[in-house]
Amino acid sequence: MLLVGLTGNYGMGKSTVLKMFGALGAITYDADELVASLLREEEVLKKIRGLFGERVFRGDGSLDKKKVADIIFSDEISRRSLEDILHPLVFEKIKLLLEQEGEKGRIAVIETPLLFERNYEEQFQRIITVTAKQEKALERLEKSGATREAALQRIHSQLPVEEKISRSDYTIHNNGTKEETALQVKNIYKKLLHEGHDGDSRRAGSLTETIS
Repeated sequence: MLLVGLTGNYGMGKSTVLKMFGALGAITYDADELVASLLREEEVLKKIRGLFGERVFRGDGSLDKKKVADIIFSDEISRRSLEDILHPLVFEKIKLLLEQEGEKGRIAVIETPLLFERNYEEQFQRIITVTAKQEKALERLEKSGATREAALQRIHSQLPVEEKISRSDYTIHNNGTKEETALQVKNIYKKLLHEGHDGDSRRAGSLTETIS
C-alpha cells in the first residue's frame, strides 16, 4: 500500500481534493476529522484540561473548540503542546484503520494539514501539496464563517505554501473550476497507482512534479 500525505495551507481546498481521490478509489482519511473524534474521548479531554484548565470548557463540561482555537492560533507554545497530545494519537488511529483495510486498496491518501510544520514527511511515501492563490483561500475561509483577520492569522501560522511545494512530490493547483482540479487529481492518481503497482515506495524528494 502506498501512503500519500495530502497537505497545503488553510482554505486551499485540501478536503475537496481528498474527496476526489476517494471517488477514484483511494482509501482516504482526514486528520482533522480524526482529531474531532479524539476530542470527544474523556482521556483526551482530561489532558486538554490539564493543559488549558477549565477556561476552554463550557458549563456542561463539553469542550469549547472556538476558545481552544483562539488560544492556539495566538500562542505557538500552546498550539504545539496541544499538537503533541493529539498528533501521536491520530497516527496511531490511522495505523489501526489501515491494518483493518489490509490490501483492499493500494493507495491511501491522508489529509495532514501540518505535515511539514511538524516534520511528518517520513510518515509518507509520497506527498501532495494543494495550493491556491491567497485571495481565493481567504474567500473560502470567510464563506465557512471565519473572519478575514482570523483567516489570515491561520494562514500565517503555517509555512509558506511555496516551501511546501518545493518539498512535495506532486502539486495540485486549485484556482480554477472543480473539473480542472479533478483532472489534476485523476492524472496524479494514475501515477500513484503505477508507482504502487511497481512497488516503488521511495520518496521522490527532489523529483517534485507539478500537474497542471
